[in-house]
Amino acid sequence: MENSYKFFENKDCKYHPCHKDIDEINCLFCYCPMYYLKSCPGTPEYIERAGKTIKNCTNCTFPHKAENYDKVIAVLKHANS
Repeated sequence: MENSYKFFENKDCKYHPCHKDIDEINCLFCYCPMYYLKSCPGTPEYIERAGKTIKNCTNCTFPHKAENYDKVIAVLKHANS
């Protein structure tokens, strides 16, 4: 794969595949580094529990798509500057 440093798939992981409807899963962002952001380019859902809002990224595949690597890095650079 071109730019292979941007993609890693661990097919031996007991949770693989962690998302449905995606052929290749980029495991570099297994735990989404954008979870803490109020606004991210993914598709999170928000759940209300005990008076708190919880960000649920279970159905979001944005960070797991190889073509989004540069977008994730750009978001993180912007968020931390």
